[in-house]
Amino acid sequence: MNHQFTVEDRKRIRQGIQQKYAKVAAGAEGNFRYPTGQAGLEGQRYDPEIIKALPRDVLPFYCGVGNPFSLGKINEGDTVLDIGCGAGVDTLIAAMMVGANGKVVGIDLTPEMLETAQQNLSKTAFKNLEFLESSAESLSFPDESFDIVISNGVINLIPDKSKALREIFRVLKLNGHLMIADQVLTGELPRSLSE
Repeated sequence: MNHQFTVEDRKRIRQGIQQKYAKVAAGAEGNFRYPTGQAGLEGQRYDPEIIKALPRDVLPFYCGVGNPFSLGKINEGDTVLDIGCGAGVDTLIAAMMVGANGKVVGIDLTPEMLETAQQNLSKTAFKNLEFLESSAESLSFPDESFDIVISNGVINLIPDKSKALREIFRVLKLNGHLMIADQVLTGELPRSLSE
């Protein structure tokens, strides 16, 4: 099924996403139908040592649909891009993994989420991490900038997935890795939702 979104459709989708995630920026609990916070991290089988290493007051902000880190190894010194970083929990985890010699960038469309991510970052000592407002459909990085691109529950929200994936593969280094956890539609979309 191929959808062509009008400029108005894209604006409406972006506004809807920003409205929802502006609320989530205050805390993930109760905003999703799946476990969030520490229960979500544990349910998605994140490394217990990583969970323990995160500041306690950062844990409630986790709202991923899966564990992108289960899909491959992130090495010390790697460069990582987190697409749709939200409150930055996965971005902070990636920063732990790459160490002081690595670099992590988290991007998101929602200013409130980026503000929360920045607050979460301030609870750590990481110097190898930055958050930027950006869209996956138009990445402002040079070709082959990242060893790894991660995303958790975001690609499904992007109207032009083909354009986003082209951008992601453009900024990935040769032999880089894309590690996505996301939701997919496996049946027909109900008419009420498609409208």
